[in-house]
Amino acid sequence: MVTKKKTKTAYFCSNCGAEHPRWQGQCRECLQWNTLIEEKIVTVARTDTLTTETQKILLPDIQFESTAGFQSGIEEFDRVLGGRLLPGAAILIGGEPGIGKSTLLLQVADAYSKQRLRVAYITGEESLTQIKKRAERLHVSGEQVTVINATMLEEICKIIEKDDFHTVIIDSIQTVTSSQFDSPPGTVAQVRETAHQLMRLARTKEFALFLVGHVTKDGMVAGPKLLEHMVDTVIYFEGDSTHLYRLLRATKNRFGSVAEIGLFEMRPEGLVEVSDPSSLFLSNRSTTPRTGSVVTAICEGRRPILVEIQALVTSTNYGNPQRVAGGIDNKRLALLLAILEKRCGYPLAVHDVFVSIAGGLKPSEPAIDLPVLIAIASSLLNKPVNPQTLVVGEVGLASEVRGVTMIEQRIKEAEKMGFATIVVPQANLTHHPQSTMDITGVTHLQEALDVLLE
Repeated sequence: MVTKKKTKTAYFCSNCGAEHPRWQGQCRECLQWNTLIEEKIVTVARTDTLTTETQKILLPDIQFESTAGFQSGIEEFDRVLGGRLLPGAAILIGGEPGIGKSTLLLQVADAYSKQRLRVAYITGEESLTQIKKRAERLHVSGEQVTVINATMLEEICKIIEKDDFHTVIIDSIQTVTSSQFDSPPGTVAQVRETAHQLMRLARTKEFALFLVGHVTKDGMVAGPKLLEHMVDTVIYFEGDSTHLYRLLRATKNRFGSVAEIGLFEMRPEGLVEVSDPSSLFLSNRSTTPRTGSVVTAICEGRRPILVEIQALVTSTNYGNPQRVAGGIDNKRLALLLAILEKRCGYPLAVHDVFVSIAGGLKPSEPAIDLPVLIAIASSLLNKPVNPQTLVVGEVGLASEVRGVTMIEQRIKEAEKMGFATIVVPQANLTHHPQSTMDITGVTHLQEALDVLLE
C-alpha cells in the first residue's frame, strides 16, 4: 500500500477545539471571538483501498480478564478515582498553576511504588534536579519510580514501549509535541494528537495513564474540549493560596461516581489527607454567640461536611447596594435575598449584603439556602443564632422549606461534632435516625426565623 503525506492549513478554536477551513472572527461552535489559531496538519492519503473485516460479537460472549486494579493507599485519592485505578485507564488532572498538581502526583507515584508497581514520571517542565529536590522535601523515596525528562512524543512512546510500567504520569500534556506538526507545544493540534497517541499506547500495553493539564483563566483545562471527552476520568484539583486545604473533585469518571471528593491539607512536607473535614472547617469557629454566623451540613458525595456560613449586612452608602458572595453563586444569593425581602418583609434593598463560606468551600447543593437566609437575617436584626444549633434546608420561591437528601448522614455528623440542636425541613422528620439532639422541623422560612431568632 502506497501512502502520500499532504500538508494542509486549518484554523482551530483554542476554546473548544473546533476546526475551521478559513479564519473568521467568531467560532461557529462556542461563539467565542478571536480564538481561532492557524495550524498546519499533516494528512496521509492512501492510494489503494484497505479492506478489513470489522469485529462484531454479542455482548454476553465478550470475554475479558477481570482485574482488581491498583490502590495507592492514599484513601482520599483512591476514593475520587472510584476505589481503584484500572489498567488502560486515562486520567486527566487539571488545576491552577501552583495549586499542587506536581506535588500530588509525585506523592501518588511514591505511593504506587510502595505497592511494588513500576511508575514512569515523565516531565517536560522541570529538570531531574528539581524533581529530586522536591522528592527530598516530600520525603519521597520512589524506589520503583523512573523519572524521565522528555517532550517529544516519539521519544516518550519509544521509552514506554521498551519497558513494562504499571503507571505513566505525563507532567504536563501541554509540553509534549509531535514531529508531525510544525505548531508549537500546547496548541490544539499538538494536545489532541499527543493525548490520542499516549492513550492508544496505554490501552495496548495496559498501563494507567495520568495527564496533567493546564487550565485557562476560566478554570477549564486548556486545549480542546475534546480532550475531556477522550479520557476516562477528569479530575480538578481545587483550592487557593489563601487556604491550606486542597480539594480533589471528579467531573467525569467512567469507573466510579463523580460525586466523591478528596480533601488534603497543604503542609511544608507536602499534601496530607484530611480524614475528618468537619473538624478542619470548624477549627477556627468561635463558640460564643455571634451575629451572622450559622453552621450547616453539606454533602460531597457520601461524605457530610460541617461548614460555617457567615453574613454581614450593613447600610448602603452609595446608590446601588452591593451583593458580594464568596463560595456561593451570585445569582443564587440575589434570588435568596428577593425571597427574604418579598416573603418576610426585610428591607434589604437599602443594605449591602456580604456572604461567605468559611474555609473557602464552594458547595452547590440547595441545602445551604436556609442557613444562608438565617445568617443574613441574623446580621440584619443583630440577633445571634445559638452556636450549638445546626441548620439545613432548601427554600423555594414561595418561602417553603423543602426536604434535603442524606439527612441521616448530616444528623450523625452533627451529633458527632457535639451539636445540641438541629433545624431541618419538616419533610425530613420521618426519615431520621435516633439521636440525642433536639431535632426541630420547619415548613416555612418565617417559621425557621421565629425558631432560630427568638
